[in-house]
Amino acid sequence: MEHLTILEDYLLQDIADMHPSEIAKVLRELSEEEFARYIHKIPNELLAYVVFELPDRYFGEIIDNVATEDLTYSIQELESDDKTDFMQYLEEYDVQKAQEVFEALDQNEQEEILELKKYDENLAGAYMQKEVFSAKEDENTDSVIKRFARLKKNHEIENVQYLFVTKENNYLSFGISLEDLLIFDFKRSIIENIRNSSDEEFIPTIGYDTQSIDEIVTIFKEYDLSVLPIVNEKNILVGRITSDDIYDVINEQATEQMYNMAGVDDVAEEEEDIVQAGKKRAFWLGLNLLTAIMASVVIGMFSQTLETLVALAILMPIVASMGGNAGTQSLTVVVRQLALGNIASKDAIRTIKKEVILSIGNGLIFATIMGIIASFWFHQGMLGVVIALSMVINLLAAGFFGAAIPLLLKKFNIDPAIGSTVILTTVTDIVGFLSFLGLATVILL
Repeated sequence: MEHLTILEDYLLQDIADMHPSEIAKVLRELSEEEFARYIHKIPNELLAYVVFELPDRYFGEIIDNVATEDLTYSIQELESDDKTDFMQYLEEYDVQKAQEVFEALDQNEQEEILELKKYDENLAGAYMQKEVFSAKEDENTDSVIKRFARLKKNHEIENVQYLFVTKENNYLSFGISLEDLLIFDFKRSIIENIRNSSDEEFIPTIGYDTQSIDEIVTIFKEYDLSVLPIVNEKNILVGRITSDDIYDVINEQATEQMYNMAGVDDVAEEEEDIVQAGKKRAFWLGLNLLTAIMASVVIGMFSQTLETLVALAILMPIVASMGGNAGTQSLTVVVRQLALGNIASKDAIRTIKKEVILSIGNGLIFATIMGIIASFWFHQGMLGVVIALSMVINLLAAGFFGAAIPLLLKKFNIDPAIGSTVILTTVTDIVGFLSFLGLATVILL
């Protein structure tokens, strides 16, 4: 097997030189038997990192095949936020093993985990790392640089871009990039260098531990940050959030949004419980069935019209399909813009107007084309007029409701992606069938 040859090649060399994502990529290709055998070849210092690179379904398999002491050593290599996440996953899977690992950690690590676990998963505090590089205002610049070099050499700090300057009691006052630090006068204190500098960017954008993670994501985007100091209500430095954690949050939010728009629960889909995933999908499918019945009732109201003109049954799906697709375009754009924070409350009217204008423009173009096609196809000029008018009406409704539905849900603090598609499909189907068959009844019969 090719993937086994690749892995064995690496193992014959030094697997410690491989990136965790590279190891995870190879492991995903292995059978259960091969996976269990090769997991023991991964060095303990890399094991926990590999776990985070693998899909959730592999977590239990790794825990079952790794000794408690090896697992403890591996977790100790993680930064505090990842350490806390790992322990929470472990508690959900195996409470007994989680307790054994937790008790084997040193007291500082235990305290960090317990502190971070206090935060709700939607708060900034749940995503911050306790490891920060900081210095007091009156500390000598030369000693700060030497301390940084020593910590880095001993692998006690990682991914450091900023020095956070504090007063007594860890009160945050400044943030200095390392490149700015290097051009300071090494003989002076940090605060003396700051006061003698013309650079006005020493005070960093600050996040609070009780801010929502969505607000923190917005701050990172707006200021193009690589790291953000996190303080409590007294402005005491308590940790930092780095861009790699923000990328993970953005990816999770995008995945959740896509799943919700399709009527799928992202949490249930990540788990191996097929019954749970099936229940979540069944709810939206059941709701969709009800809306389909509603559309069928509308069609049933015009059964005599359909019996008289068979051509209507042939053309009817075109009206509904065009409306559904146009509405989905508007819905997708508005939901995404809301997620990115690009639409403020005052922009609602402007957003709806834009989508309606676009829908009417496209509606007129494609209604004219379809009207001409229908006239020649069935040799009835007025039939072309009916479908053209119906398409304009339905695309107008699609643009309006495609923009209005997510904006309305957002106003009531409901995720705009949840249920929007089902609601929109119902509207475009009913408006499409009602306008098409109603106009046909009035004009053609």
